[in-house]
Amino acid sequence: MIVEDEDVVEKINQALPEQIRVWGYQRVNKSFDCRKMCSSRIYEYLMPTYSFLPPRLNSPLYKLVKRMQADHPENIRVDADGEKFWVDLLGRLEAAGIDQNQLDQITEANREDIPLTVPLQIASETVKKFSGEAREKYRIKKEKLDVFRDTMKLYEGSHNFHNFTNGKDFRDPSAKRYMKNITVSEPFVIGNLEWVSIKIHGQSFMLHQIRKMIGLASLIVRTGCPIDKIRESFRMPKVNIPKAPALGLLLERPVYDGFNEKLKSYGHDPITFDKFTDKMEAFKKKFIYSKIYEQEESEHTFHGFFGFIDYFTGNEASNQGLAIFDFVTQGEINGEIKNDAKETGEKADEKIENTENVENKPGDKTE
Repeated sequence: MIVEDEDVVEKINQALPEQIRVWGYQRVNKSFDCRKMCSSRIYEYLMPTYSFLPPRLNSPLYKLVKRMQADHPENIRVDADGEKFWVDLLGRLEAAGIDQNQLDQITEANREDIPLTVPLQIASETVKKFSGEAREKYRIKKEKLDVFRDTMKLYEGSHNFHNFTNGKDFRDPSAKRYMKNITVSEPFVIGNLEWVSIKIHGQSFMLHQIRKMIGLASLIVRTGCPIDKIRESFRMPKVNIPKAPALGLLLERPVYDGFNEKLKSYGHDPITFDKFTDKMEAFKKKFIYSKIYEQEESEHTFHGFFGFIDYFTGNEASNQGLAIFDFVTQGEINGEIKNDAKETGEKADEKIENTENVENKPGDKTE
């Protein structure tokens, strides 16, 4: 490859919109295919820290968590700081003349898509205002964030992720995926809202896998159930896991570790994005993080998602699997997993081999 103009990257970028950037160029051989030669990928998921607050007071999920705490106090974490958030918000609403009955009516009307009466519409606007202000002031405690970090770390390694996609059987070999590394950043503020960034480096991913991984981990933190529920999800029983919002998900970079070995043998430099990290971070903050924040601020995507989870009442199991709330409140916590089922899952886990050096199959679906 001959490049006569040393400023070719800068000149290309001058002709592109600001939202599209070329970071550099790299010499490869003729057989190179950027998709097929990719040995792993790093995805990033951005979410506001208020997502880890416990369920809203008096919601169905809140009542379920309270029963869990009463029945199994030795297994369930109590989030006193999180409950105080909701108590303080409720107190402020009551001081404004909005009682629990009105809150229940607003919630029911929104869930059933029923028009609000004028008094309830006025009350609803006050609820939105006070709730938004409270979320902006919320700052997560280190202890709670560490629980989330520990929960996400349990995804690392080779596991059967059949519960984290659609229509995948436990016995399907393609359900076995390898997560190389997962990190959760320190909290940071965009606008007035506190966020965290989760980076997931995996060999390959299935459809909806990352969103379901985030969905289950956040639900475990919010309900206070044991983080070992992650390990249970790798076993044979089917579980219906909610997908976290797509809003915060982005592909950060592909990784070409396997192909880079070939490039070295040809005397070429490896394909790596490390030297562009500072530029990429600045680009994300300006064009991606800001857009995610703006959408959350205008549409309250995460607030709406977790509100739906808190008030969801269709918790019956189906032929598609165990209901998610039953999963996080039962199983090994209540001693309801039968020994033979447990052993089946553990034996299957042992058979999953580390496939780190295997290239992605062309038919693999990713997030």
